Amino acid sequence: MFLENTVNQKEQFGWIEVICGSMFSGKTEELIRRLKRAQFARQKVEIFKPAVDTRYDDEEVVSHDKNQIRSTPVPAAANIPILADGCDVVGIDEAQFFDNEIVKVCNDLANRGIRVIVAGLDMDFKGKPFGPMPALMATAEYVTKVHAVCPRTGNLANYSFRKSTSDDLVLLGETEEYEPLSRAAYYKAMLREKGKENTVKEPQEIEPKKPV
Repeated sequence: MFLENTVNQKEQFGWIEVICGSMFSGKTEELIRRLKRAQFARQKVEIFKPAVDTRYDDEEVVSHDKNQIRSTPVPAAANIPILADGCDVVGIDEAQFFDNEIVKVCNDLANRGIRVIVAGLDMDFKGKPFGPMPALMATAEYVTKVHAVCPRTGNLANYSFRKSTSDDLVLLGETEEYEPLSRAAYYKAMLREKGKENTVKEPQEIEPKKPV
């Protein structure tokens, strides 16, 4: 269980917390929980999300369980530092959709004495490290990996399997597009998908040409 750090007023430095995992693992839920605790403590909190994320609401950060908190959509990571001026805590959701500048932004905010809480997918639908998340996890003081439950095996799920045929890296969606899978279930699902791609259709029989 993650326990919030205490602020050392002598050092005047903040830190970075990363919450990562697959789809439906509770990343945003945990982000909202930590941010609301900070608000309850009367700390000045600002929350940001990429402008591209409009699944539940244009401005609110909303979890799959419909918990929500007010946020500011931004088109790029470079917009965050100015809007975060004077904050005690900064929350960032769906960090994988930001450009690589988000890594520098988070570290600069922490160096200014701000507690930075970041949530995002650690892997894309192909099982590859997603965008800036690996660098954020490497430079963070705290990394919490949360898991969903695989509906096929009942084991912990850490992969986001895309059920649709789209090959776009960024595809917003819910249960109709994605399914959280365990390693075994994901491996088998990807083998089946690969088998479909490699299926060779039987050539059509060529009719002999009729004599002229």
